[in-house]
Amino acid sequence: MKFFIDTANLAQIKEAQDLGVLDGVTTNPSLMAKEGIKGQDNIMKHYVDICNITTGDVSAEVIATDFDGMVREGEMLADLHPRIVVKIPMIREGLKAIKYFSDKGIKTNCTLVFSAGQALLAAKAGASYVSPFVGRLDDISQDGMDLIDDIRTIYDNYGYETEILAASIRHPLHIVQCAKLAADVITAPLSAIIALLNHPLTDKGLAQFLADAKK
Repeated sequence: MKFFIDTANLAQIKEAQDLGVLDGVTTNPSLMAKEGIKGQDNIMKHYVDICNITTGDVSAEVIATDFDGMVREGEMLADLHPRIVVKIPMIREGLKAIKYFSDKGIKTNCTLVFSAGQALLAAKAGASYVSPFVGRLDDISQDGMDLIDDIRTIYDNYGYETEILAASIRHPLHIVQCAKLAADVITAPLSAIIALLNHPLTDKGLAQFLADAKK
């Protein structure tokens, strides 16, 4: 399973890269704003800076919600760097845009997916990635992992090449659960990825080894 980091923070991206576990990055206008990145020129430069750190795909989201606007913004984003993936919302016009980009060989990430039916449409339109938001489903008392399981079954049934990119990951258990269900990718905050390192028995064992070494 690939690990993407969901952020626009360059230091966190570099830290994940240095850990040796980073396969890509997802970001969006909200994450850009959180880092104080404002203005189109600065945002575009920041996307390139991210691409220069990671060796994997970098999802960059369009803001427009109409077909022409998404195509215009998406082509501009795709021209920034070969590893840019155009992030498109799961709406009617977005589906058309995904098909347009797929026909032109431009990678896409269909975001804000909350049902298996939406994921099926995205795959048929040729999306490179589909992003089911597991944490937001959990927030409304639905099991986000059921959605991952359903999408995996459907894609395997028909041989769709669209990769399942589990998003809205809240904690390390989400990551392990996605791995057990054969999600292709997770995108998570750095804190959730690093939390996979932690186990009290590891800490206890290391402390004992170090104590024995001093004797």
